[in-house]
Amino acid sequence: MSLRVARVTVDAPHGSDTVATATPAIGWVSESDARGWMQSGAELELELDGETQMHRVGGRDSVRLRWPFRPLQPRDEATLRVRVTGSDGAVSPWSEPRRIVAGFLADGEWTARTIAVAAPTTYAEPATLRTTFSVDGEVRRATLYATAVGVYQAAFNGEEVDDQVLKPGWTPFHTRTVHESTDVTALVRSGENAVTVRLAGAWATEHYGFRENAAPVYEEQPRFAAQLLIEYADGRVQTVRTDESWQSAPNEVTASGLYAGEDHDARRGTSDWSPVAVVADVPVPGARVSPFVRRIEELPVAEVITTPSGRTVLDFGQNLVGRLRIRVQGASGTVVTLRHAEVLEHGELGTRPLRAAAATDRYTLAGDGVEVWEPEFTFHGFRYAEIDGWPGVLDPADISAVVIHSDMERTGWFDTSHELVRQLHQNVVWGLRGNFLSVPTDCPQRDERLGWTGDIQVFAPTASFLYDVRGFLDSWLRDLEIDQVDGVVPFVVPNVLGPARAAAAWGDAAAVVPTVLYERFADLDTLERQFDSMRAWTDVIVGYSGDRRLWEGMFQFGDWLDPDAPPQHPAKAKTSADIVATAYVFRSADLTARAAALLGRESEAREYAGIAEEVRRAFVAEYVTESGRMVSDAQTAYSLAIVFDMVDESRRQALGDRLAELTRLGGYRIGTGFVGTPIIQDALTRTGHLDTATRLLTQTENPSWLYPVTMGATTIWERWDSMLPDGTINPGQMTSFNHYALGAIADWLHRTVAGLAPATPGYARIAIEPHPLEGFDDAEASHLTPYGEARVRWQRSGESIIVEATVPANTDADVVLPDGRRHTVGSGSHRWTSAALAPRPEPGEVGPESTLAQIIDDSEAYQAIVEVLGELRPAIAEDFRDNTEWSPRLTLGELFARLLGPEPRAAVERRLTALNTARS
Repeated sequence: MSLRVARVTVDAPHGSDTVATATPAIGWVSESDARGWMQSGAELELELDGETQMHRVGGRDSVRLRWPFRPLQPRDEATLRVRVTGSDGAVSPWSEPRRIVAGFLADGEWTARTIAVAAPTTYAEPATLRTTFSVDGEVRRATLYATAVGVYQAAFNGEEVDDQVLKPGWTPFHTRTVHESTDVTALVRSGENAVTVRLAGAWATEHYGFRENAAPVYEEQPRFAAQLLIEYADGRVQTVRTDESWQSAPNEVTASGLYAGEDHDARRGTSDWSPVAVVADVPVPGARVSPFVRRIEELPVAEVITTPSGRTVLDFGQNLVGRLRIRVQGASGTVVTLRHAEVLEHGELGTRPLRAAAATDRYTLAGDGVEVWEPEFTFHGFRYAEIDGWPGVLDPADISAVVIHSDMERTGWFDTSHELVRQLHQNVVWGLRGNFLSVPTDCPQRDERLGWTGDIQVFAPTASFLYDVRGFLDSWLRDLEIDQVDGVVPFVVPNVLGPARAAAAWGDAAAVVPTVLYERFADLDTLERQFDSMRAWTDVIVGYSGDRRLWEGMFQFGDWLDPDAPPQHPAKAKTSADIVATAYVFRSADLTARAAALLGRESEAREYAGIAEEVRRAFVAEYVTESGRMVSDAQTAYSLAIVFDMVDESRRQALGDRLAELTRLGGYRIGTGFVGTPIIQDALTRTGHLDTATRLLTQTENPSWLYPVTMGATTIWERWDSMLPDGTINPGQMTSFNHYALGAIADWLHRTVAGLAPATPGYARIAIEPHPLEGFDDAEASHLTPYGEARVRWQRSGESIIVEATVPANTDADVVLPDGRRHTVGSGSHRWTSAALAPRPEPGEVGPESTLAQIIDDSEAYQAIVEVLGELRPAIAEDFRDNTEWSPRLTLGELFARLLGPEPRAAVERRLTALNTARS
């Protein structure tokens, strides 16, 4: 038998050994070829300061164990090894040692002064800072601790200290800053050394707000602080700090902003050094817990386009976030201008959705041969780039797109035979990549890019499958709690939009996101730390609900961007905002009660469970009829009641039946916004309407998940129709082609279509329950759980469904096959053959006497009618598609008697007769 510890884990950013706390959580992944392998114990060996510490673990615990050794001290370097024992008595070899470096500072150890340009001549002036220091002995270790209110990059003796970008990222700068802890031992040398720091404003100096209300929130100029700790082999310690002795100078970057872009004049160089100003200190920075932002990928030009107006536009084939890297040669003073946009509109660069964001970079050539340039302190959301001023003939090989985002480990994959759904999932992944850049933003391209709480609240489960977002969201939740005011969670975190106001489904991120981290990563630490934040938010909204236990009549975003909402009024949804609000009072109270129980806070668990039950009863009494109808007869209302478990079993089924009926009445087009979209498929599936969910998923007409795919989308759009069928950008003032919220459908693809989900927190027990969809030949999901890789795949084989699964060592799984058979299995590879569900009956004859429900359920007939009308009466064809209510009580003939004259009716009937003949 083969048994080994494949990986030792510790709470550190991806690709780093540096931990932010003296007692980091640790874990390990075991691999065994023995089926049903379970751990019975483990030994841990920590080497620190020449001392070996041992610890024994009994049982199967191997995920996020509390630190069992003496707490680490700043700059401690340790190695951790693990070996495990199986329930069969087999013992693994020791794992490879996992290096652990204490990246935090001791209390009071931060002594750096904060510096800035003394006499800036422009707003948010980019600059270079510098100092020198001498080294007079053998250096054992040199560590740089640095932060900025702004963004920076440091170099020692001309060499960059790391490969990160946009350090230290975005936090609520007035109250929380983050420092990097960088080992620069290899960069310091005996004798004189020079440190240079390039500095710009980025998030700290940006103007936030909408239209004329945009204004600075943090600073007008960037600030920087750092201290270098040099430890000599003879025991001496030398500290180099930012202070009044540093100097500053303008550099080649003449202007830089996240929204505006960056201007770089390569002729300037860095000169005219002058003393810096010591300014108000930044908050004492804490060690980083979130992943670094890095250059992740580089994409070549896919196509060079000459627009109708004669402009040169590059298409990179993928909507992405980053910037361009150019290789250019030309005369000194030549200016190359790069403009960015996500789409083309009628052949030209579509910049209207950017609003006030210029998204334009300019490079002025030095003229001394081949020059390579990439903007440093900005980023853009784009697929297309317009190039102006290029000297000579443009070779597309000289320009590439550099993709940047927070460097998280990829952990989840999905695939299927359905090509459009496969592309949909790919769009979800790219949407996450574009918006997980320091904070989870709503969009990456226009004059916004804010950490909207509602977006991440609905998307957190999807994100937690696709990437290891635990540290990323852990850091963001710290900011959320900082920005709460008397319990109220602001719309965006960090909050740059004024006083915090409460909004259902947005502020509820305080309760939902920590819960998701517990469910997906077994992260009880974050849940415990955020409990007070969760409780404070719940207390606020319970207070709003009053004695009636209904949150009514206040400002709400509601089911934001319901497809029927007018373009300029995205909150005017079919579902009452009061229904959404009260459902979320229940949701947060219920999650708070569950968190309290997990944390052993029994009295609070009982209190909030009681409140949740009171809200649930009030919701049902006010909004649900005895017969199973919602007062708002709309898909989101039904989905909330079903998925949040707010109704009993008898009414749940009635609600599900009505939800399915509404979905068909709407022609299997989506009718939900930000609140309903992530849960409607679960609501349909749980109430036995998988066929309806399938039709809804595979719909390609607008509005639907696949309509953007048919329009060439490579990310998820903010609006269902961000681009209209004629290639015109949606007329609303607010539209984006890279928003991940509506991509929350991917979590259902993973859990339900492929059938891979956690049955208990952190995947200690796995739920395997695939749902083969009609029209799909196969589907597969795999996920790097905290225990190792889990995988489920199903495929059709004649009249059977073949299900294959891989269960990681030290876990087991509950299996439900498509034919309903159930199994419980241990680790290893498994394969089952299941009877396929009977396909839907073949459609019968169609004609004027067919009901509209029969027509919409018969795709061939529906398409035939649309084609005939499109040829003869295009306007009526559009009305037929968009405005018909597909009722089982109205016939096609009755509808056409109102819409069509004799000749078009006869043409439709001839086409249907031909279809009947072909079928027979």
